[in-house]
Parts: sequence; structure tokens; C-alpha cells
Amino acid sequence: MGLIHIDLFTTLDGVAQAPGGPDEDADGGFAFGGWQAPLFDEVVGEQVDSGMAGMDALLLGRRTYDIFAAYWPHADGGIARLFNRLPKYVASRQTPALEWADSTLLGPDVVAAVRELRERHANIHVIGSLDFVQTLFAERLFDRLTLWVYPILLGSGKRVFADGVVPTNLRLIEPVVASPKGAVLQRYALADGTPGVGDMSAD
Repeated sequence: MGLIHIDLFTTLDGVAQAPGGPDEDADGGFAFGGWQAPLFDEVVGEQVDSGMAGMDALLLGRRTYDIFAAYWPHADGGIARLFNRLPKYVASRQTPALEWADSTLLGPDVVAAVRELRERHANIHVIGSLDFVQTLFAERLFDRLTLWVYPILLGSGKRVFADGVVPTNLRLIEPVVASPKGAVLQRYALADGTPGVGDMSAD
């Protein structure tokens, strides 16, 4: 069975809305689109590149798909070549025209469709797609969670862990690494069970 990887950029207070540019997602009057750009550095770039090793499919929400489809087919470089040749699967409640090569709309039962994708691919990456990610969290339908946590606070905006996240155990699977501009890479695997409790006052 293949692995589903969720890759997200987030602020220290958990905001992951529109890291890439001012026009990416202004829902709710969000005024900080592109907040990642001043803090992106070579180390993060190398981490992103290395994290894509073995990727054999992209799984995206509709908004992120539209942003990617408008940019990557016209771009150069290794990531562009990778994204353009990979199969791309899109979760949407509508029936959009998908003009980017090798793009497929998932059926109305998204959860079942994602489970079927795990039987066809080894490493499926969900990049951004914050609204869709909430469904994957609620269904525990992911295997790896990679977060780049940036040293800023925005106070409002769509968050990585919104309402509806179910209690879940995660396991840190590699050492935490900080970039020169302060982005902290944290990579987790989904773990069995639910969080336990105890009594810290006990001797």
C-alpha cells in the first residue's frame, strides 16, 4: 500500500493560508498572502527538493490545482519537469475542466477514491490544499505529515489543524532541522491509537 504525504508551510500559530503569493487565497479578507516569501531560503529549497524523492502522484484540492496548473506547465527546472509528468488527482465538489496534462477528477466519494489511489501509487503528495487536508485529517487518511514552521505569528487565517481534527498520535521520524531564516522542518508519521493521559502529580 502506498503512502500519502501531506506537505504544508505554516506559521508558528498554525496559519497555513496563502504562503506563496498575495493572490493565492484571500478568503476571509486574509491580508498576508505570500508571507513565506521573505523567509524562504536555500536550506528550505533543498529540503523541499529532497522531500519529493520517490513521488509518483500529486493529490490536490481544487484551489491549489488551479494555482499549480496556471504556473507549472510554463515553468522550467526540476520541480516543473516532475510535476508536469506526474499523474495529478483533484478533489472538488464541482466538475471543473482539468487542462493540465495527466489530470483526473476524483469521484464524489473522495475518501474511497483516495484509498484506491494508495493501491496504485507508492508516494502520493498533497501539497497545500488546506481545505482538502482537513478531510484527510478527519479520516486519518494520511501516512506522513511534513511541516515547515516559520517564526511569525499572523493571528488569523486558515489553520493547519482546524475544527474537526480527530485525536491522533504522530511519531517524529527524523531530527528537527532549522534553516538560517528560522523555518523548522518537522516530519511525522501517523501512529496507532489515540493520545493517552496521565497524572503529572503522581510520585
